[in-house]
Amino acid sequence: MIKLIVGLGNPGQQYEKTRHNAGFLFVDYLADLAGVRWVGASQFHGEIAECNISGSKVILLKPATFMNKSGMSVGKLLRYYKFSAEDMLVVHDELELSEGAVKLKRDGGHAGHNGLRDIIAHIDSRDFYRLRIGIGRPVVGKNVADYVLSKLSSDGQLNLASLFDALSKKLDALIVGDLTAINDLQISR
Repeated sequence: MIKLIVGLGNPGQQYEKTRHNAGFLFVDYLADLAGVRWVGASQFHGEIAECNISGSKVILLKPATFMNKSGMSVGKLLRYYKFSAEDMLVVHDELELSEGAVKLKRDGGHAGHNGLRDIIAHIDSRDFYRLRIGIGRPVVGKNVADYVLSKLSSDGQLNLASLFDALSKKLDALIVGDLTAINDLQISR
């Protein structure tokens, strides 16, 4: 059962609505859906929101440490609440999935994602759920860092909105880590 959902992203207005902030965008969507507000939590180096999802209390976290240093925030919160890694879902952008696609997995490596790499290093575990939000790859020759830090196009924003809406109808499956129900998700626009 998921007790903590961590959205990965970078704090600051210049990073809002960028591809790299797909995790922040999703947890913001969940907070809005649940009608809860974000509260600064300096002890966790981030913002948290507590909500009820599918009858379960869930804490949402947006680390304020920048993407590549997310592990400090996540580790502190896990230890404070005495959650295990298996109780956590990390939501992040994924270059290897097309824009608007989603994949839920449990366990595994960081696949080059620096936010995941830092979380794994701080909690000394790979045994957590990851919701990978597809952002696609840049065209050949375009710098990957520039691509992930660029703003989503209006079509990209619509794709994410459609994806988040479809995911909202499967929150029961998401909270229990039902890989099949989430990975069979199809968005239509």
